[in-house]
Amino acid sequence: MVVHLGPVTRIRELDALRGFAVGGIMLVNTWQHTVKTQPAPLDWTVEALFQSRFYPIFSMLFGISFLLFLRGNSRWALLRRLFWLFCFGLIQHTFYEGEVLTDYAFWGAVLLLPASFLPGGAPALVLGVAGVAWALVWMGGGAWLIPGLFLVGMGLWRLRPPKALLLPGFAVTALATVLLTAAWGETRDWIVYSVAALAGAAAYSLGLLLILRAPPAPVLSAVLEPLGKLALTNYVSGTVVIVLALPLLNADPTRWSVVALAGATVLAQVLFARWWLARHKYGPLEWVWRCLTWFRMVPNRLESGRDQNRPLPDPGVT
Repeated sequence: MVVHLGPVTRIRELDALRGFAVGGIMLVNTWQHTVKTQPAPLDWTVEALFQSRFYPIFSMLFGISFLLFLRGNSRWALLRRLFWLFCFGLIQHTFYEGEVLTDYAFWGAVLLLPASFLPGGAPALVLGVAGVAWALVWMGGGAWLIPGLFLVGMGLWRLRPPKALLLPGFAVTALATVLLTAAWGETRDWIVYSVAALAGAAAYSLGLLLILRAPPAPVLSAVLEPLGKLALTNYVSGTVVIVLALPLLNADPTRWSVVALAGATVLAQVLFARWWLARHKYGPLEWVWRCLTWFRMVPNRLESGRDQNRPLPDPGVT
């Protein structure tokens, strides 16, 4: 989720990763909610390349955001923030049963908050890996992976792995993704698939961080960062689009309408986010969330073209 850093700064690469995850989640959620009376060629592509690859990125970023919020705010303020996130989730649940906001708020309060007292990053990382392994073996993965991934994100942020590990890490996780996905194609084993998806999430994240350091980075950042800054607004509005479009989506057995709808929605969200952030500091729902958290009206209009929360490079990965 978008984090509050008081008068400090946003972190550009985290915003870009978050935007990437939000866009991928839109595609996967649209595909998941269609009725599949008969298989379509597109199904294998989504399952092999996209399904379960994006919510792990978002979950680890939530663990990081948890720590960033605590830089300049109390744990009581954080609990208020999680309470209102839970309320957002309850409202969303009235029209979209697949929402994850209540899960994020719950695990943030019962797991991340106590874990924030742990010294250093190693304990959180070890507990996170153990939690992910438990979720895979005993619970079959799925939403049960979220709490472990929260802790993995928290641990990695505290440990701050050196940037020299980006390329070898990408190579290892990309190779693991290919091999595990091939193994899943042969065995159709759910645990193998879940591990392949986690490896794919890691490969996508590390690959994107490498691309953000390449010459085309400014163009890609201009697309992904606004999308990530309005993550809550885009996630909720995306589910509204899915619910409204379901009759049309279910009428298309090829499911190419899924790709068209997801692409058009993400494009509209990017354009809206760029327009909105040229005039405001926070997205619409992000602003409401802040006002509720602090029990006051938080200024949102930009007085000039320069945002007070100006972006700076990520101190943990540059």
